Amino acid sequence: MALPISQLPSEAFREVRSRKWLAFFLFSFVSMAVLAVGYWWPYKYQSSVVIFVDDQNIIRPLMEGSAVPTEINERASAAKELLWSRNVVEKIATDPDIYGSGAVDLDPAALEGRISGLRGNLIVRPRGDSYFSIEYTDSSQLRAFKIAQRFGQLFIEENNQRKRAESRAAYDFIDKQVKSYEQQLAQVERRLKDFLSENVDGTESEANSRMADLRRQLELAMLEREELETRADSLQQQLNKLAPTLTQQKTEDSFQQRINSLETRLDALRLQYHDSYPDIVVLREQLAELRGQRERALAASETTEMAVQGESVANPVYQEVRSALVTTRADVQTIETRIRSIERLISEQTKRMERIQANKAQYSELTRDMEVNKQIYDDLLKRREKARVSMHLDIEGQGLNYRINETAQYPLSPEGPRFELFAAAGLLLGIAAPFGAAVGWTQIDPRIRAREQIEELFEFPVLEQIPEVRTPYEKHRDRRVTTIVLALSIVVALAYVGFVGANLAGVI
Repeated sequence: MALPISQLPSEAFREVRSRKWLAFFLFSFVSMAVLAVGYWWPYKYQSSVVIFVDDQNIIRPLMEGSAVPTEINERASAAKELLWSRNVVEKIATDPDIYGSGAVDLDPAALEGRISGLRGNLIVRPRGDSYFSIEYTDSSQLRAFKIAQRFGQLFIEENNQRKRAESRAAYDFIDKQVKSYEQQLAQVERRLKDFLSENVDGTESEANSRMADLRRQLELAMLEREELETRADSLQQQLNKLAPTLTQQKTEDSFQQRINSLETRLDALRLQYHDSYPDIVVLREQLAELRGQRERALAASETTEMAVQGESVANPVYQEVRSALVTTRADVQTIETRIRSIERLISEQTKRMERIQANKAQYSELTRDMEVNKQIYDDLLKRREKARVSMHLDIEGQGLNYRINETAQYPLSPEGPRFELFAAAGLLLGIAAPFGAAVGWTQIDPRIRAREQIEELFEFPVLEQIPEVRTPYEKHRDRRVTTIVLALSIVVALAYVGFVGANLAGVI
C-alpha cells in the first residue's frame, strides 16, 4: 500500500538513517560512476561551412525568357542528398590529406564503415531563404575542420559539374529531337510532293469551283440556245409571209421617184462641192435625161392611166429576214456544239472529283502530318536555342550559383556536455541517489509505516501510536556509525573534487 505524500520526506530520511552504509556506498558509486563517464566521454568537435545560394544575380532578369537557369527546390535537402552520394563521400573517405597515405588502400569493409561514419556525422541545416550550412562532427579537431572544408569544396564542384552535365544533356536531347524531326519533316514533304506529282487533279475546293463554273456556263448556253431557237422560229414565220420578188412598173411615178432620188443626191453634193464638180455635172445631165423621158412617155400615152413595160426585182425585206434566219440557225448550231463540249467537260470534272475524293484521306493525312511535324519542329528549334543559352550560362557560372559564404573554422571547444558538467552532475546525483532510492523503497515496501495507512485500509480510527524507543547503547552505536559514514563521505567528496581539479588543471 502506497505511503501518503506527507509522510514521504520523514520516512525517506528515516530509511537513510537506518541504512547509513548502503547510502554511503550508493553515494560513492553514483558520483564516481558519473565522474568516470564524464572522464571517458568522447569529445565531439564540430566545424561548419555556410553556403550562399546566389539566384538573384544580374544575369537572371536579363536572360528572362531566353534561357532556363537550373533550379533546385528544397536546397538543404537537395544539398544533403548530393553530399550523401557515393561519389562525394568516397572521395573524402579515401583522401590521404585527411586520413593519411593508407586511406587509398582500405579494404572494402573498412571503406564502407568509414563512409557510414561520414554520413552519420554530416548535418545540413537551412539558414534562412538563401543560406544553409554543412556541419561535420568528429572526435578530432583537425579532422572535423578538414572534412567540413572538403565537403564544402566538393559540394561546389559537384554541383557545378551536375549543372553543366544537366544543361549539356538537355541540349543534346533537344538537338537529337530536332534532327529527328528534320528527317521526319523531310520524309513527309517528299511524300506530299510525290503525291501531288502523281495526282494532278488539284484540291477539292479547286474542283468544286471548276464544276460550279462549268454548270454556270451550261445554264447560260442553254438559255442562249432557247433564245436563238425562239428567234429562228419568229424569223421563219416572218419569212413565210414575205414574197421573194417584187414587180416594179415604169410609170410616171417610177420616173418621178428616180428624179426625186437624183435631186436628193444632187442637193447633198451641192452642200459640199461647187456646181463644176464632176459628180454634180453628171447628176444634172441624168436629171435632164430623166425629165425628157418622162415627158416623152406622157406624150406617147393615150391616157394617164396606161402603164409602160415593168420589171421583176428581189424583195429586200425577204432577203434581209432570210439572212437573219440563216445566221440565227448557225448560232444555234454553234451553241449546241458548245453545250455538248460543256457537258463533256462536266462529265470529266465529275470523274476528277471522284478521284479527288478517293485521294482526299491520303492528302489530309499527309498535310496533317506535315503541319504537326512543322509545329513541333519550330517549337523544338526555339527550345534548342534556349537550351544552348542555358548551357553557356552554366558553363560561365551564371544563373543559379552556389558560393562559400563562410569557410570552415578550426574548432577550439568541443560540442555537447563537457567534463565540468559531468563533475557537477556526478556530485549532485551521488547526494540525491540515497534519498531517491529511499523514496522508491517506501513506495513499494508492503509494510505499514503510518497510522493513515491503517485507517485507510481497515476504515477505523487509530487511537494511539507507540513511539520508537532506543536504548543508550543503540544511540551511541548509531552516533558512531554516523560519524564514520560522514567522515568517509567527506573523504570521498574530497577525492572527487581533487580528481576534478587535477583534470581541469591538465595534470590528469
